[in-house]
Amino acid sequence: MPNTAPELLYLLHGDPAELAETLAGMRAADIAESLRNLPSAGAAKVMAALPFDLAVQVFDEPELEHRYEIVQRMETDAATALVEAMSADQQADLFRELRPVDRERLLGKLDEQSRRALTLLLRYRAESAGGIMTTEVLTVSQDWTVERTLSHIREVAHGKETVYVIYVLDDSQHLVHVVSLRQLIVADPSTTVREVGDRRRPVTVSPDTDREEVARVIAKYNLLAVPVVDEERRVLGIVTVDDVIDAIVREQTEDVQKFGGMEALGAPYMDISLGRMIGKRAPWLCALFLSEMLTATAMQRFQSEIDKATLLAMFIPLVMSSGGNSGSQATSLIIRALALGEIKLRDWWRIAVRELPTGLTLGGILGVIGFVRIMVWQQLGFFDYGVHHVLVALTVGCSLVGIVTFGSLAGSMLPFVLRRLGFDPASASAPFVATLVDVTGLVIYFSVAWVILHGTLL
Repeated sequence: MPNTAPELLYLLHGDPAELAETLAGMRAADIAESLRNLPSAGAAKVMAALPFDLAVQVFDEPELEHRYEIVQRMETDAATALVEAMSADQQADLFRELRPVDRERLLGKLDEQSRRALTLLLRYRAESAGGIMTTEVLTVSQDWTVERTLSHIREVAHGKETVYVIYVLDDSQHLVHVVSLRQLIVADPSTTVREVGDRRRPVTVSPDTDREEVARVIAKYNLLAVPVVDEERRVLGIVTVDDVIDAIVREQTEDVQKFGGMEALGAPYMDISLGRMIGKRAPWLCALFLSEMLTATAMQRFQSEIDKATLLAMFIPLVMSSGGNSGSQATSLIIRALALGEIKLRDWWRIAVRELPTGLTLGGILGVIGFVRIMVWQQLGFFDYGVHHVLVALTVGCSLVGIVTFGSLAGSMLPFVLRRLGFDPASASAPFVATLVDVTGLVIYFSVAWVILHGTLL
């Protein structure tokens, strides 16, 4: 049984019939993962050799991330049949990636039902509920009996992505009730489906709801799927839990990449060309470099103080990195809390009130450590900090309190500012926060030094 791309190619060129027979015993996700490492031309040949039902399952797998390249190398009729059999949400993902010429070529060949569903899904952002939903929804009328509903499920189940949840509509096609398959199975067959289960208002989302919010709703209410409804509560589609998992993995990948101080790649690392990689990373590096120039400017401003007390320059990396680390901690915590819905924009003042004593305490801890370190090194003779070593130690300790406190406040408030301005809070990456705190940290450090050491070293 092949587990790697080379093994797939070997079977393909050796005996296509043997390839089809061997792959028929593999899971679709494993085949998709192997195809991901094949050239698109080879992957298209493998898809052509697969049994149709298995090929559909493989093409439906999110792991097959270069489907659009495979489609471009397939015959139009074969590609059309494959696309029509895919789930609606995966169809939309594929069409968003296709070149306009290939999109028009395939769209014109699709049946009317698939074309209408695609047209609907492509109206919405890929990051919204409407962009990740599937239109394959199992709906029934509220006056149907349980027996009739179960019979209907048997007839249409093969064409639905999930049959575990049934959506009950009134005469105007408005969503009025949701019932699970388990509830139907244990209910009296003669009972109307409207009377099965509890009568609480169904949990729904709008098509413009962000996919992160959809994930929170599904997690909060332990749902297998959540219906997407319009303003009149007509069901447009559903977002299933597996769709949410795929979306969250992509969202977290983007956030992690942004945390590193760069633009999200939007594709697997090995699929990004050298030019695109440079284009994603260079702008942020340049912006951070220009920001760091402010640090050099600040040091030039305090050059006379450094010349008078060269000891101060020794502790610049120490105090600057401590402020940056504190700010990065606060930023990471707040960004995650915002993403999970634990805090809202209106809670900024509560966060500030919380981070102020936190920063003072953390700064105090580091300040004590810094003060003790200098005094111990002086007493043990490891280094001579001069006759004013106590004042130098006090300067470092007090500076750390101020810098760490400022770093905590700045790092916690920056995501709120970015969210208010309409940007992704994840853009408040650790390097960006560290750069911001570096500049202000120098000002705090030398200001404290001037107050404490004025008349002695300064």
